[in-house]
Amino acid sequence: MTTRPELTGNFGMVASTHWLASAVGMSMLERGGNAFDAAVAAGFTLQVVEPHLNGAGGEVPILVRRAGEPDVQVIAGQGPAPMRATAEHFADLGLDLVPGTGHLAACVPGAFDAWLTLLEQYGTMPVQDVLAPAISYARQGYPVLPSISRTIAAVADLFTDHWPTSAAVYLRDGAPPAPGTRLTNPVLADTYERMAATARGKTRDAGIAAVRDAYYRGFVAEAIDAFVRQPAMDTSGTAHAGVLTADDLAAWSTPIEAPATYDFGAYRVAKTSAWGQGPVLLQQLALLAGFDLADTGPADPRLVHTVVECAKLAFADREAFYGDVPDVPLQTLLSTAYNDERRRLVTTEASGELRPGSPDGRAPRLPTVTATHSLAAGVGEPTLGIEPAVDSRGGTRGDTCHVDVVDRFGNMVSATPSGGWLQSSPVIPSLGFGLGTRAQMFWLPPGLPNSIAPGKRPRTTLSPSLALRDGDPYLAFGTPGGDQQDQWQLQFFLFHAVFGLHLQEAIDAATWHTTHFPSSFYPRESVPREVIAESRLGDATINDLRRRGHDVTVVDGWSLGRLSAATRSPDGFLRAGANPRGAQGYAVGR
Repeated sequence: MTTRPELTGNFGMVASTHWLASAVGMSMLERGGNAFDAAVAAGFTLQVVEPHLNGAGGEVPILVRRAGEPDVQVIAGQGPAPMRATAEHFADLGLDLVPGTGHLAACVPGAFDAWLTLLEQYGTMPVQDVLAPAISYARQGYPVLPSISRTIAAVADLFTDHWPTSAAVYLRDGAPPAPGTRLTNPVLADTYERMAATARGKTRDAGIAAVRDAYYRGFVAEAIDAFVRQPAMDTSGTAHAGVLTADDLAAWSTPIEAPATYDFGAYRVAKTSAWGQGPVLLQQLALLAGFDLADTGPADPRLVHTVVECAKLAFADREAFYGDVPDVPLQTLLSTAYNDERRRLVTTEASGELRPGSPDGRAPRLPTVTATHSLAAGVGEPTLGIEPAVDSRGGTRGDTCHVDVVDRFGNMVSATPSGGWLQSSPVIPSLGFGLGTRAQMFWLPPGLPNSIAPGKRPRTTLSPSLALRDGDPYLAFGTPGGDQQDQWQLQFFLFHAVFGLHLQEAIDAATWHTTHFPSSFYPRESVPREVIAESRLGDATINDLRRRGHDVTVVDGWSLGRLSAATRSPDGFLRAGANPRGAQGYAVGR
């Protein structure tokens, strides 16, 4: 496989992890919609055509920059923990971790309202129009990806033995659908159509409000409430009822927030705030700002080593200080003085320690992992590559989705939808979709920034990015990948912004990541000094890293990450790129 040319144009660009979503987004632009309309239509389509990666019961953070406005905004589509989700409740059930599948790990579904909020506040099209492609694919069907077939095969016994409502949707005569065959979900089509019908005859804003009410205060919320009261098998090996209620859904409204930002040369990079992991990319940039990278290169062992060591420091701070709490010392974590001090810890040898700092003199507190816990592997985005390795209880190293859109007006959006995977929770039979399991990212012991509490958001790994260049909106980018999202995105950004690779070259370049710090997903494993590297990094670089003390695991040369990106230059010229890894990402434009 070789690097493809960069896609260019001046009308609109849509880059996504699935070709159908890209095509749907472009069709909205062709019909006169803007980037936000295109992103919403692509987002609803992704809920249908990538059911192993996201769903209508999941979540999505979205970064937006509207033409003519100076600031990036965050549509924070991560729903909170239910009001009955307390550490005491889990203790009463004999659990010391939140199960990775089933009903107990469900937060308030944030994705559906986030997409509606984007449409309402920034889009131009009626809600029926942006829902129509998703309804069509759910009703008429879409081609089964090999990864969908493999995921369903891995949990077929779980569906047959414990989740019969999921078996009814995803198994055919007891077997998973073969790759390339047509998969439909008529019940999901009915659900979307029923919601869309509430908007007919209303103004655009009133129609969006009606669809929102149907989901969060109407028949969808009622069905969710009734279904989660029934115990379902989860990764603990025991069936548990959930704690999510219709009242939790009715109380939810997607906030629009200011981003966290960091200035790196001519660029200002925007991320979510520290209720998600987004600022960890900014912390890595703040550390790297003190190194002379210009005489290295994308596959230079000095660059790889330095980036890995900075990642270890930044992610240690993530573990100690990030969460949906008001006192994250983010200003200090991104400050010059703090990073000058932290940078001294980077030597020519690989560190084997997890070393959070002490911003403003605060003592870090790290969670304790119970190594002997009996739960099966938890759900989350992948540690290795793009394959969703799923166990028989639904525990998975799944994946997620990403979409970037820029238009001729100068609007820009970057979104990372996830959760509500087909393997995460049983299908609600009257709705055609299951719930997310993001609450598994909470810790149950009290006193940590990411300890569980009613109404609190889990520290999500979902982490879209948007960057300005010389004050102008320039770059939307992101990737699936759990804890790896802000490692792979960092490398892409360096390859493009520092070393001058065009978007497709930067996406295609050999990449790597470290598993040195605790995973955000059960069983919270970490492998000190480990670096996962694509073989294309080269024997010379890999051997040099090993001499420095890194424990390098070499994987297939095209297996890590599924980045996409889109840019808009000041002259209005648009560019985009999408990942060849997995053979399903696609960038489209004109």
